[in-house]
Amino acid sequence: MIDYKKETLFVEGVSMKTVNNTVDTPFYCYSMEIMVRRYRALREALKSQRATIYYAVKANPNLAVIKTFANEGSGADVVSIGELHRCLAAGIPTNKIVFAGVGKTRAEIAEALSVGIYQLNVESEPELQVINEIAMSLGVKANIGLRVNPDVDAKTHAKITTGLKENKFGVDLIRAPSIFKIAKSLENISLKSLSVHIGSQLLDLEPYRAAYTKVAEMTLHLRSLGFQIDHLDLGGGIGIPYQGEISPDLNSFSDIIQGTVGDLECELSFEPGRYLVGESGILVTRVIYVKKGRGKKFIIVDGAMNDLIRPTLYDGHHDIVPVQQFDQDTKPYLCDVVGPICESGDYLAQNRMLPKLEENDLLAVKSVGAYGAAMSSTYNSRPLIPEILINGDSFSVIRRRQTVQENMGLETIPKWLINE
Repeated sequence: MIDYKKETLFVEGVSMKTVNNTVDTPFYCYSMEIMVRRYRALREALKSQRATIYYAVKANPNLAVIKTFANEGSGADVVSIGELHRCLAAGIPTNKIVFAGVGKTRAEIAEALSVGIYQLNVESEPELQVINEIAMSLGVKANIGLRVNPDVDAKTHAKITTGLKENKFGVDLIRAPSIFKIAKSLENISLKSLSVHIGSQLLDLEPYRAAYTKVAEMTLHLRSLGFQIDHLDLGGGIGIPYQGEISPDLNSFSDIIQGTVGDLECELSFEPGRYLVGESGILVTRVIYVKKGRGKKFIIVDGAMNDLIRPTLYDGHHDIVPVQQFDQDTKPYLCDVVGPICESGDYLAQNRMLPKLEENDLLAVKSVGAYGAAMSSTYNSRPLIPEILINGDSFSVIRRRQTVQENMGLETIPKWLINE
């Protein structure tokens, strides 16, 4: 739970003022209780299905977050060798890891096959051939799924839509039979699975119905051609309310699954990320200056676009609240909450009504547990900021603040640039 107690913002049983005294701002803070509650709610909604949840690591790859889901029995959906290593370090069993992505390198494929992951999701014919070649050299049979593109509009932001024909993801659905035929001829390939993922931050469930219906029809068609299909990877993308929207109903989601693919007697996989972690996190930042502009004020804070890129990259809205609650009679005023980076796109919010703020006031940016720290950078040579995990009345620093020296640590100056 993230709420006020005696006018101070708490995450579960810990005051954000207490955390601030330990690590200083800006910092990310996550509620483990919210993550676990979300995971269990989804697991309960899917209990009538033969389903496995694979946490989409890209949403928040912190080792402690992955471990939280590993302890709940979750698998993992990864898209890089780095994410694979994170999952292994956090205790995800290799046979509960799915490796997705359109551009897996030969080195990534070889390592994934060597450790024995559950499935590689293939997104092109050239990739299929490469996997077979590498599997042959390793003396193993690669268990793969074919990601298909159903050409379904997910009704979400254009940059996170992945199931339209113009998107780079998956193969055209109608080409699936020909690829299955090729796969059948490859000695080191086992293809018995279809995969689909149409986008992220879906609040409307109807695109799922449309995509799953197409997948079900293709499954039946492939079976009629003599191909075995016993597993469907149905992706993720369930959205969360950033701006007062209504979250998708999980029981309705389960009904759609049952009504589309429920009679196919397939094992099912789901890959939620944002839904599990998004609302668990806040970004706490400090007011540096309050600057008067023309028609509004600029609240200049120590958090910046390198810490949270979603507002400027995706036009993402995040509610912002003061850590110390103000008197209800305090008149709000129009302002932008901006960072210290030298870009006009460096903002956390624009045209918001906030109470009167002063230097050193703390603000909390809400619903940043997904694609917040995961997408942060060191732009302007700003060190990566801490991440905190709350468990009841306890908290732990699960990523300390990077130092300036660490920020520069991978770089060297060539000898020929140094005057002797």
